[in-house]
Amino acid sequence: MSALPRPIINELRAVVGDTWVVVEEKAIERYLYDETAYGVRPQPIKDVIVVKPGSTEEVAEVLRIANKYKVPVYVRGGGTGLVGGAIPIKPGIVMSLERMDKVIIDSENMVAEVEAGASFGKLLEEADKHNLMFPAHPGDEGASVGGLIACNAGGSRAVKTGVVRSYVLGLEVVLPSGEVLKLGAKTIKNNFGYNLAHLFIGSEGILGVITRAYLRLYPKWGYTATVIIPFDSRVKAFRAAKKLLFSGFIPLALEYFDRRVIETSAKYLGLQWPIKEGDYFLMIMLAEALEDTLFLELEYLDRVAREEESLEPFATQRDDEQKTLLKIRSEIFSSLKSETFDILDTTVPLGNVDRFIENIIDVEKRYGIWLPVYGHVGDGNVHVHVLNYQGFSRDQLEKITEEVYNAALMLGGVITGEHGIGYIRRKYVKRLLGDTWIETMRKLKAVLDPNNVLNPGKVLPEE
Repeated sequence: MSALPRPIINELRAVVGDTWVVVEEKAIERYLYDETAYGVRPQPIKDVIVVKPGSTEEVAEVLRIANKYKVPVYVRGGGTGLVGGAIPIKPGIVMSLERMDKVIIDSENMVAEVEAGASFGKLLEEADKHNLMFPAHPGDEGASVGGLIACNAGGSRAVKTGVVRSYVLGLEVVLPSGEVLKLGAKTIKNNFGYNLAHLFIGSEGILGVITRAYLRLYPKWGYTATVIIPFDSRVKAFRAAKKLLFSGFIPLALEYFDRRVIETSAKYLGLQWPIKEGDYFLMIMLAEALEDTLFLELEYLDRVAREEESLEPFATQRDDEQKTLLKIRSEIFSSLKSETFDILDTTVPLGNVDRFIENIIDVEKRYGIWLPVYGHVGDGNVHVHVLNYQGFSRDQLEKITEEVYNAALMLGGVITGEHGIGYIRRKYVKRLLGDTWIETMRKLKAVLDPNNVLNPGKVLPEE
């Protein structure tokens, strides 16, 4: 049972109803964790209650109560985060937005009005019914739309479509005081005052609670294809990738992985990786409105691949084959999850991806371990799994993480391109972002959340 005083619990029940205030320990358990790797995730505090508001108005009332009593609130969406951002680390309230899952498609204006608790998968399904799509694809379709916005999620398509921020036209946000901000509109252009919506996109839940969003949609692509280009050396693969990117060719996605990584994923799914030649692969996804354009791109890809000494490319336009290839690529994380100490999402400038991976290989050799490497070579975002090898201490594993980060930083990169800071990356903030960044963020936090109610202990380092 929560240590929250009974009067606070009664006030919360009066707002959302008895059914939507959860105090039983077993029922609360699934709200205490996200997808953060076991080795680095924070130990959750179990002394919480779960509150499930059903509207923006109820969110506002819950926050007014929390602010009045100075009770911490941890907002939860789909629980798919990888940096401990939604895990409660102080006694208080876990606010789940799962009941707020409406998706309304305004097909005439190509806009989706989406409540924050709706899953990304539901947004895609509803848009598809109107022959529309949300171009960015940040990954797990179980993620909530509010969470994707709060973390400014990326994904493999960012090379062509950009990240989630690029599609947010407007937001409804509840401040910690319970005041409601309505920001933006359904219009593509809006130059009316400061763009405060962008303050909350990527704020990781420490400044306000996103309850509703207006998202820009696009007509569905008419024609798609997926191409796998195998190589017998990593050098040739990256030479081809650079040639493609610097020629002005912009694919929907440009991914890199090696045979060991991709076959681990295929085995996990009970599937076979269909390409038998080569040990290093580029996976290129194409999407165009016109079939002639797609064919020209396929011809160009084939020419560049052969110029850079690729092995026989594999190309398909069949929907089922494309889905299988994407499924195998998408499940790399899941296939390695049980052995993963931490998954890093380092990002380096496009021209330095090959040098970054060479540095990772050097780390592997020095420690005599395997560091699975794969990622979005089209935007420089490279994922590195630090595996929890038997006999390794936590200090040794963290030392490897530091070496990976240093390799990215030396090449002009950053330590996170998608996952964010959350809880587990806070210790790097001071060193990498500096005192001025921290002080500015603390001032913003103090103005909007003077009682430090929202997501305390996240993003900003300890004072």
